[in-house]
Amino acid sequence: MNQMTPPPKIEIIPSSAPFSEAQRSWLNGFFAGLLSTEGPTALSAEQGAAVLQGPAGDGDDGEAPWHDQTMPISDRMKLAAGRPLRRRMMAAMAQQDCGQCGYNCHDYSEAIAGKTEARLNLCVPGGKETARMLKTLHEELEKAPASTGLAAAPAAAAPAVAAEPGRSRDNPVTATFVSRRLLNKPGSEKETWHIDFDLSGAGLDYVVGDSFGIFARNDVGHVDQIIALLGASHTTKVRGRTLREVLIDDVSLAPAPDSLFELLSFIAGGALREKARALAQGEDPDGDAATLDVMAALQKFSGVRPHPEAFVEALEPLQPRLYSISSSHNATPGKLSLTVDCVRYVIGKRKRLGLASTFLAERINPGDEVKVYVQKAHGFALPRDPNTPIIMIGPGTGVAPFRAFLLDRKATGAPGRNWLFFGHQRSDCDFFYADELNALKTSGVLTRLSLAWSRDGDRRFYVQDRMRELGREVWTWLADGANLYICGDAKRMAKDVERALVDIVAQFGARSTDEAVQFVADLKKKGRFQQDVY
Repeated sequence: MNQMTPPPKIEIIPSSAPFSEAQRSWLNGFFAGLLSTEGPTALSAEQGAAVLQGPAGDGDDGEAPWHDQTMPISDRMKLAAGRPLRRRMMAAMAQQDCGQCGYNCHDYSEAIAGKTEARLNLCVPGGKETARMLKTLHEELEKAPASTGLAAAPAAAAPAVAAEPGRSRDNPVTATFVSRRLLNKPGSEKETWHIDFDLSGAGLDYVVGDSFGIFARNDVGHVDQIIALLGASHTTKVRGRTLREVLIDDVSLAPAPDSLFELLSFIAGGALREKARALAQGEDPDGDAATLDVMAALQKFSGVRPHPEAFVEALEPLQPRLYSISSSHNATPGKLSLTVDCVRYVIGKRKRLGLASTFLAERINPGDEVKVYVQKAHGFALPRDPNTPIIMIGPGTGVAPFRAFLLDRKATGAPGRNWLFFGHQRSDCDFFYADELNALKTSGVLTRLSLAWSRDGDRRFYVQDRMRELGREVWTWLADGANLYICGDAKRMAKDVERALVDIVAQFGARSTDEAVQFVADLKKKGRFQQDVY
């Protein structure tokens, strides 16, 4: 029998192409198979994808143990050490999956590593720490040899598809501001507003659990103070517009970016130059780096006056702010509501203002149009089965999406039971939507309403304390298949609530602590435990 002559090796992908030898070999085989009529390709598509993702043993098991909003970035990076570059990029992000960047954390990192997203400063919750780490990792990506470039990222990112209007931060629409009303009563230490928008002209709808992106504008008075510190005129032309217009609409005046300190270091002399250079490198020579917004930076280097155009180019773009939607499109089509804490605080002798919260609370008037978009929720939604009972834990403004859930279940006639845990400081002035919630309870839509007030008694009492008091009933609901939701502060409240939940499962579910932890982890994997935390 004659020995068969092996087919000639086909070189479709040249050796000069930016692929590793293994990736080039697979691509040659893949395309040869497509062009051949003699049989299938040597590897399956799944095997090929594995090659393109990087060699076996690259340190990536597909898990993301750093995906925890409460974990400091230093700890997240330690957990990601030794992983592929794209995974370390994910660990650098704030882990909130909030969508402000237009992605979730995983997809944002994949887009950067795959070079389909060049912007490294989109992670608003991560702030300067995340931006600095992404810059460092991106430099590592740029320095990687061409032959190993695809070992750090997917081989071929899908081409970007333009989102339909109003569905992305990159393609906003305009909505009309309708009204605001204060939710706190006299005596409260807080300032929380119910905000209404009209979406009918924007052609937008949404589902409960989604968030609403607002492109707020900087305060004119604040902008004029900055222009005065620059020694410039507000009519100076920058980017084809006036300096005042650009500072109001286009750039962030919040934490001073490293690039501003770099600019100041080029202009300053002597000790000021060294101080600006240190700040640009993430150091803190005077112990005040965390308090330096753009205006404070100019005041700190008061003798240094950059040219307005260079100054603007050194600033970060103005980012949208996301808020949980507190209304239901099914209940009030064309209308959208938010529940917003107004942020005001003092550093030194200067009052600082939250950009979007004070924009909504005082700087926008009924009838004004605002650039907005709806951000689809990542894993935070009502159960598909309307019969499924739900437990909602939302103190303070965390009640926002749960007001939406309840209004939606009422509008759709969903028969599932609903239990809300709400808490705040004082019952007489901080009980948001009290009349609405009591009416929903009277009508039977809200099965249980459990309240916790941290300043009403001699000791602090929070929603997690109320949960423990009612632990047997919480366990019974979970055993009956209830979904559990948390909305609010990630670093304290959410951790404390989850700890209480583990204790409840252990005590009333007759499990060890380790078994209770695993039970809660399984709830998350099954989508029965969902969080919208920040």
